[in-house]
Amino acid sequence: MNFFDLATIPSTPWKNGGGSTQELACWPPGADMNSFEWRVSLATVDRPGPFSVFPGIDRQIMLLGGDGLHLRSPGWEQSLDQRWQPFAFSGDDAVDGAMLGGTSKDFNLMLRRGVWSGSLQVLREAPPPPATAGLCMVLQGRWQGPRVLQAGQGFWWTGGQGRGVEPVLDDGPEPVLAWIALEDVGGGNPSLGGGVRG
Repeated sequence: MNFFDLATIPSTPWKNGGGSTQELACWPPGADMNSFEWRVSLATVDRPGPFSVFPGIDRQIMLLGGDGLHLRSPGWEQSLDQRWQPFAFSGDDAVDGAMLGGTSKDFNLMLRRGVWSGSLQVLREAPPPPATAGLCMVLQGRWQGPRVLQAGQGFWWTGGQGRGVEPVLDDGPEPVLAWIALEDVGGGNPSLGGGVRG
């Protein structure tokens, strides 16, 4: 199990200068952008522009904060103007992102098609038992897992080594959790150990 805290994860600026990325998890460990099987990251978008094309990758994106984006691709359009509302699209698509105001912060899940399947969900109750692999991050309030997690903290796991989390019901904000459950469907190797990232 690999814990992370957004406060300690460095940001990597984009080559085009339009934003930056914080990588929460990437499988297998050490994989680059051409060889990963699944990847979870946060993007801070400062300027409009095209998304990178990822052939063979299924993508899910969710607004975390800021004014949001309007995504446009041949055949579809989608406004990310409400936080915590996941949207799925193909990494094969050419997508252009227009700003709906100022800076936007987004949560991103990328899965190699035919190797891993799964979804990004926003939960306010205890999630189901952990899947083969996955990740959770506290969006609001506090959650009790192997340790108490605050907003911006979470963990990821492989090889079925995840442990459940429960919302902490106190006088603080309503507990809200980003939850990703992944299953190996075609050749990934979830039994390998992974190092902590960030």
